[in-house]
Amino acid sequence: MNMQVAKNTVVTLDYSVADFEGALVDAGQEPLVYLHGGYDDIFPLIEEAVQGKKVGESVVVKMQPDDAFGEYDAALVQVEPRAQFPEELQVGMQFEGIPEGADDDDDDEDVLIYRVTEMADDKVVLDGNHPLAGMALVFTCTVTSVRPATAEEISHGHTHDGDFDDED
Repeated sequence: MNMQVAKNTVVTLDYSVADFEGALVDAGQEPLVYLHGGYDDIFPLIEEAVQGKKVGESVVVKMQPDDAFGEYDAALVQVEPRAQFPEELQVGMQFEGIPEGADDDDDDEDVLIYRVTEMADDKVVLDGNHPLAGMALVFTCTVTSVRPATAEEISHGHTHDGDFDDED
């Protein structure tokens, strides 16, 4: 059966992401599995591009920062005292944090992943921007499988691949 990508199908994509100069920024080691049809599981431009495609078909999507990981936001860079961090801190380590000025009503939406980008004697620079923020990207993907979503996946708005064993 050669299903087409359509609303309420679970789509598997082999993909890679490069910048506009062609430098690979994400080799896509693991396939991308998502629920198709406006569930915000994947960037809308990519979802539009694969709509109606069949297994084996490929698309190339060029995305400006607004279409991908957003513009670089200097306000998400924070300098913190070195003493607040573990002894074995290194550039590149990641921490979850709440951006300054976010309301503290335990809403997980405000939690960002901060990367350590610089360290000085008594200060640590943290960057809450996605590593690809501010970059124009070229997303190349091939549809490797399409299946109907289950009623449970549709009601939850995301895939359950790997969550259960009763698949054929």
